[in-house]
Amino acid sequence: MAKIDVSKYPYPRRRFIRGLIKPILAVALGTLSDFKIEGAENLPKSGPLLVAANHFSFVDPPTVIRALPWPLDFIGGFQMPNAPASVTSLPKLWGYYPVFRGRSSRTALVAAQAVMAQKGVLGIFPEGGSWATVLRPPRPGVAFLAARTQARILPIGLDGCTELFPRLRKGKRGKIIVRIGKPFGPVEVGSHTRADRSKIDELGHDLMHRIAELLPPERRGFYSKDPAIREAAKGTEIYPWDDMVEG
Repeated sequence: MAKIDVSKYPYPRRRFIRGLIKPILAVALGTLSDFKIEGAENLPKSGPLLVAANHFSFVDPPTVIRALPWPLDFIGGFQMPNAPASVTSLPKLWGYYPVFRGRSSRTALVAAQAVMAQKGVLGIFPEGGSWATVLRPPRPGVAFLAARTQARILPIGLDGCTELFPRLRKGKRGKIIVRIGKPFGPVEVGSHTRADRSKIDELGHDLMHRIAELLPPERRGFYSKDPAIREAAKGTEIYPWDDMVEG
């Protein structure tokens, strides 16, 4: 990996505001839900680390922040089309490196590499959005970053986030379970030939299979071993923003 000027992308950053937000999230999620973490013994002591979780709900990023002990940075979509307007201020307050759909996102790539160069921890949602509630194929970003930076990947399964507010509207607390898998990698994969890109795709699918194992069977979608579940998930693998150009 080429030398990165980490001074432009310090890690950790925004310490004051994040220090205020994280305990508020802990209290809020603890009050609104029965919040459980499974597999905490799999947490590495330090980075560099890419944290990759399924993305079914706008509640997912706060859940990951609440569950993990590190000062997390994120990369994510510039626009949040499936998040209520009332909650889009939280990612902006926390701060993240935006990826512009339909355009080159070199700044996000360089920032991600800078975080890894500083032994940081970076959160990413491989599916690239929350348009469905079953697991879908990944965008190439997380596998490409893992190959480029030689960072380990920590798979996480988020269960119950989609039901949080429906349950609250019925006067019931939600039930959220964060299942932490075993980290894997680094993986040796190039990034310049068609064969290398095929290996990156394979790495992405391997990651999603690992996340699938951390989810209830009915949520595994494209990665289920049950043909009926895969059949029911047909269509969800279509990325809805292929024609979008952001920024």
